[in-house]
Order: sequence, then C-alpha cells, then structure tokens
Amino acid sequence: MSEFKQALQNFFNSISIGVGDWGLKLIGGLAALIIGFWIIRMVLKAVSRVFDASKIDKTLRPFLLTLLGFSLKALLFISIAGIVGIPTASFAALIAGVGIAIGAAFNGSLGHLASGVMLLIFRPFKVGDLIETNGTLGFVKEISVFVTELETFQNKTEIIPNGAITSGKITNYSTIGNLRVDMLFAVRYGADVEAAKKIVMEVMQKDPNVLNEPAPRVGVNNLGESSVELVALPFSTVEGYWDVHWDTRQRIVEALGKAGYEAPLPQRIITMQQG
Repeated sequence: MSEFKQALQNFFNSISIGVGDWGLKLIGGLAALIIGFWIIRMVLKAVSRVFDASKIDKTLRPFLLTLLGFSLKALLFISIAGIVGIPTASFAALIAGVGIAIGAAFNGSLGHLASGVMLLIFRPFKVGDLIETNGTLGFVKEISVFVTELETFQNKTEIIPNGAITSGKITNYSTIGNLRVDMLFAVRYGADVEAAKKIVMEVMQKDPNVLNEPAPRVGVNNLGESSVELVALPFSTVEGYWDVHWDTRQRIVEALGKAGYEAPLPQRIITMQQG
C-alpha cells in the first residue's frame, strides 16, 4: 500500500513539475509576444517617418510597411516558439510551407505585384505622364502594386496589369517635356519651294500651340514622282500635341491654298516614237 502511495505521489509530483515548467514558458512567451508587438509597432512608426522624409513613392509605402511588419511578426512567432519549447526548425518549415502554398495559389497576382514594385522603385513613368504600352496611348492616372490605370484621348480608362507593362515596351512621351509633330506636305514640281517653306514657317511661328524652343523647322523631305515633299517639324507640349497635329496642319494647308499652291496631281511623261 505504501508503495502505491509513493508511486502516486511521484506521478503527481512529475505532473506538477511539468505543468509548472510549461506554465513558466507560456508566461514567458506571452510576455515576449506583448513586448515584441510593441517593438514592431515602434519600428514601423520609425520607418514610416523615414518614408515621409524620403522620396519613396506614396503608393509603395503601405506595401513596404506591410511587408516589413509581416516579416518582423514571422520572426517574433518563431522566437516565441523557441521560448515555449516548440522546435524552431519545425515551426519555420511550417511557415515556409504556408508561404509556398500561398505563392502557388496567387502565382499570377504575385508576378503583377513584383512588377508593380519595380515600376514604383525604378519609375519609368509617373502619374500624369503620357505613355504608350500594350498598344494603349494615354495619361497615367494611377499606379498601384497590381495594375496601372491609363486615361486615353477618347476618355477611356484602361486598366493594365503591371506584369504586362514590364514584360513589354514602354514609350514615355513626357520624359523630355515636349514632343515633335512631324507633318508632311507636297507642292508641285516647278512651284516656288522656298516661298512655300516661308509660308509654313510663318504659320508655325504665329501658332500659340507651337513652342518657340525648340524652334520649328521646315525642310524638303523627299522628291516624289509627282511632287516635292516638304516636312514641317513643330514642337508642342505633351498636352497640346493633338492641337498641333490637327489644327496647325489645317492652318498650313489653308495658308498654302491662299498663296496659290495647288494640290499635286499624278504626272506622266509620254514620249512618242515615230516609226
């Protein structure tokens, strides 16, 4: 009987010791969790202030803060697992497995996200720029980590995945700040080419949509079968491109018509051979 009591006493002693050790580890883990969350919050606030003082894109800041917060919390949970007594290697492998599963499920979206981060970091264009990509020409309205919104000249909103943008060609018409509008005209052979060039130049110099710097130019572009081809090279702002493209071209055509320059017609020289 005494032996049974001794065995039962040893059993309860071992349980109490085990519960006590585990309880102390649990309390230590909870304390570490509370302190860790407080430290992470302080770190994120400090990083946010650094972002506010830097030139990092405003759209990119929330993503970077979220990514940093997730990474710090993952490290915190792995550390707490070690305090409680869970093997950290197994815990880290579990987190890695979950990350791989999530990455596989959102494979395409993660690719667009990575492309969005590249666009926001390297900044091949910014909001307000006129760009052409994926066959779409328009002004950039918004750049997010997944998609970019363009507003076309037809007032259409094109939403393009960032992965499609970074994998293709990007033409930024706003980088330099002005655009050259190439316009072709033709006069008949025998017409006064120099006078025609002066007329075209006067129209461009008087046009408020044509920039004075860089200065416009007029030259002979080609000698065609039936005409001398002239090219007018005015520069415009990005916003005024189509005004120059359409309105200035019309003014040049009207000015040449008033000066007596007729539209070139196909010409053929026929020679007769006598037998």
